Amino acid sequence: MSHKTKPTPLYQQVEQTAKRYFESLDDAHTHDVYATFLAEFEKPLLIAALNHTHGNQSKTAQILGINRGTLRTKMKIYHLL
Repeated sequence: MSHKTKPTPLYQQVEQTAKRYFESLDDAHTHDVYATFLAEFEKPLLIAALNHTHGNQSKTAQILGINRGTLRTKMKIYHLL
């Protein structure tokens, strides 16, 4: 019997990643971090969700809580179509 460990909550993983990112920044070049972080997070999220649903766009949109048309638009932006 295998024992699965409880995964680290997503918010903690994001917080740890953001902390490391801020620690590596040169303060003189720090701007627009919010938009940058969201853009960097969105593409891998879409890829992971699409892989989870074996490419089913309707299911992917449903689990992400977005419209299928919005998903397709984002897929085009990130060259995932």
